[in-house]
Amino acid sequence: MNVIRAQGYAGTTVDDICAVAGVSKGSFFHHFKTKDDLALGAVAHFSAMAEGLFASAPYHRAADPLDRLLGYVDFRAAILQGELAAFTCLLGTLVQETYATHPAIRAACENGMSAHIAELTRDAALAKALYAPDADWSPESLGLFMQSVLQGAFIFAKARQDMQAAHESLAHLRRYLVMLLPRPKPRTKRTKT
Repeated sequence: MNVIRAQGYAGTTVDDICAVAGVSKGSFFHHFKTKDDLALGAVAHFSAMAEGLFASAPYHRAADPLDRLLGYVDFRAAILQGELAAFTCLLGTLVQETYATHPAIRAACENGMSAHIAELTRDAALAKALYAPDADWSPESLGLFMQSVLQGAFIFAKARQDMQAAHESLAHLRRYLVMLLPRPKPRTKRTKT
C-alpha cells in the first residue's frame, strides 16, 4: 500500500513490491495473477483497515451528530502524521491514475470511498435535521464534499511535500461545518432594572 501511495500505480513495479515485501517474483505470482489483482486486494485490505480504524474512533461516542462530524474532522487531522505515503488515501491515489484504464480498480475504489461517505452521511442527516432542517443541500452532498476536501488536501500535501496543506484544509472544513450547521445561541436571562 505504501509503495503505491508513494510512487503511484503506474510507477510501482512488481519488482518494487517484491523488494518491499521481501518475496520473490515467483511468490508474488503464486498469490496474484497480475499487478491489477494485487491492487484489488490492496483496495479490499485498505478499505477493511480504514473501516476498522474509523469504527473504533472516539468521535462516535459524542451524543450530538454535529459533534461527531466535527470529531471526525479532528480525528482525521490527528492521524495526519509520519510520511505522506503513510496517511494519504490508497483509494484516492489509485483512482486518480486508473479511472480510465482499469475499470475494476476504479469501481473497487469508488465502492470503498462511497461506503465511507455513507457513514458521514448518516451523521450529516441527523445534524441537518437538528441545525439546518430547511437548508437546500443534502446530507449526501455534504459527505461527498467532506471526502473531496480530504482527497484534495492529500493531493496538495503531496504536491508541496508538506502535510501543513492538509492540516489547513481540515481546519477550514471544520469552520465550514460550524457555519453550515449553526447551533442555536444559548438564551441569556434578562434581569429587570
